[in-house]
Amino acid sequence: EIRNQKAYLALQREMGLFALRESKIMPNWAVVILAGGRGQRMQSSLPKVLHQVCGKPMICHVRDSVREVLDVVPIVVVPQDSAAVRECLQDEVVFAVQSDPLGTGHAVMQAEILIPEEVSNVLVMYGDTPLVRWQSLQRLMDQHIFSGSACTLLTTRLVSPYSMGRILRSENDQITKIIEERDADEEQKAIDEVNGGMYCFEREWMSSALRNLSMSASGEYYLTDLVEMTSKAGKKVSNVESAEKMEILGVNDRFQLNVAEATVRERVLKHWMLTGVTIIDPATTYIDTDVVIGKDTTIYPNTILSGSTVVGERCRLGPNSMIYDSKTGDDCKVTASMLEGATVGSSVEIGPFSHLRAGTTLEQDVHVGNFVEVKNSRLKQGTKMGHFGYVGDAVLGRDVNVGAGTVTCNFDGIDKHTTVVGDGVFLGCDTMLVAPVEIGNGSITGAGAVVNRDIPPKNKAIGMPARFMPLETK
Repeated sequence: EIRNQKAYLALQREMGLFALRESKIMPNWAVVILAGGRGQRMQSSLPKVLHQVCGKPMICHVRDSVREVLDVVPIVVVPQDSAAVRECLQDEVVFAVQSDPLGTGHAVMQAEILIPEEVSNVLVMYGDTPLVRWQSLQRLMDQHIFSGSACTLLTTRLVSPYSMGRILRSENDQITKIIEERDADEEQKAIDEVNGGMYCFEREWMSSALRNLSMSASGEYYLTDLVEMTSKAGKKVSNVESAEKMEILGVNDRFQLNVAEATVRERVLKHWMLTGVTIIDPATTYIDTDVVIGKDTTIYPNTILSGSTVVGERCRLGPNSMIYDSKTGDDCKVTASMLEGATVGSSVEIGPFSHLRAGTTLEQDVHVGNFVEVKNSRLKQGTKMGHFGYVGDAVLGRDVNVGAGTVTCNFDGIDKHTTVVGDGVFLGCDTMLVAPVEIGNGSITGAGAVVNRDIPPKNKAIGMPARFMPLETK
């Protein structure tokens, strides 16, 4: 079977097709992600693997890298109390439970019994390594198959090895053992080749080795001991060195979490700048990994794009804007404003100093100026709300003029109520719309009007409470 895979990949290389995701069509792989660590150094009630890097839990970064190279359902090893991790990953993985924290080797034992019999090779990773790229996983798997190794490691060379296990080699340069820093002597600590914590195993050999794995003096079973067992058994151990030194970083505390955040953020910013987005000051721009940005958009300093945000082409965002889980069309301008769960059409202007809250939709050519708040409302095409106002639980028609100081009084202390404003309405300054209320098409409210009942179409409302009169026709 391994020979067949080698022949297939060799053919792909000859045809020039060996590049992207070819392992997705390589059969008989399983993936094990270890997420059973308590993460005590994080000093947090949140499981370590759920701490976020650029808007995404660490374990989701690992899962997404795996998805790029293998079309399999990963087995994730979790502790007994793993409700939060299960909720995060839901039905995207299979869970194996490690009831007792008896080490990484013991964790793989719990997963091994869930691996289908037909699987020939196993990729083992840690859930706290958010920097690993799919390209390195691809190279690791390729090396494993082409070399015919029983065990293949991802390694790197670091000036400061972050307490990682050192790679020991024989006189003929063969990997013989991984020794943890706490067990290493001074000569071994000087070794700069370190273990990246990502492995490919030949399934049959891994199963056999796990059954013979001995408990350490600390009462744990170490997965790293399989490397020495493989070497002593006369089987081949090979390695691939990571392209980026930091991608094998395992996050164990908040400082390392910050290092991971900075590394991923730099990758994200570089990606968007190379695909047609202008970022004026990358040092003060924060973009989450799942954000999508159109070409020729310009992002000014102190701007945050977070969550599932999608930005159209030729937009101008910032300075000092915060956009969370929102969508903008093309040619929009958002200046010093916050958008949360909002949907914005094309050619919309927002800000400065405005706030669009969840459920807000602004259609094409809407203008929302300074010091405006809109919540759970739709402003239809061409409507203008220049400054100082609040619209909540409302629908404003096309080409409505909203005067300064206009407020929809949508909350009576118990329930929220809806305001409906028709097309072509002119709302004078300081109009109070006491919901539930409907303003007919083409109507006008005078400055300071308090409207507490429906206005028929083409009427004028003035006073407090407002009284109505038909508009004069010319």
